[in-house]
Amino acid sequence: MQIADALILIREIPDFPEPGIRFQDITPLLANAEAFAAVTHEFSALINKGTLVAGIEARGFIFASALAHNIGSGFVPIRKAGKLPYTSISQSYGLEYGASTLEIHVDAINKGDNIVLVDDVLATGGTLNAAIDLIHQCGGSVTDVLVLLEITGLSGRESLTDSFPAIKLTSLALI
Repeated sequence: MQIADALILIREIPDFPEPGIRFQDITPLLANAEAFAAVTHEFSALINKGTLVAGIEARGFIFASALAHNIGSGFVPIRKAGKLPYTSISQSYGLEYGASTLEIHVDAINKGDNIVLVDDVLATGGTLNAAIDLIHQCGGSVTDVLVLLEITGLSGRESLTDSFPAIKLTSLALI
């Protein structure tokens, strides 16, 4: 399956989780084995082997763990507050419709590790900026950010490139 064919499986749910939000539902893509494979293979072709892969809860986990498996790398979860069992550090951030906090284990990344960060959607950039900050606090270096979808009207790309101009950002689809 071509990547364009996989991406058309994503459906928009208006007014979820709040009025005015256009939620991008990736579950039809995930349920289609060929589509899911097309996305993970496309992501795999974009990065260097030997790089750690970090994924943001919850939907970023799905792609990041599959990508880590494809390239023979480790997977680092970046979770919502209160979900990690070991000593962690946290970073709060703003969302399109509120605020939240991400956490990472203090020993998840070694100083000098190169990290590819994966999430499903780039909207305002708050979540990805917070995740990059956490990785940097652990001593890692984010080389690439990979997202399935980018919502162009919310200026997330500008937020990321203003804060982290050296990090390569790749979106498979723009909406």
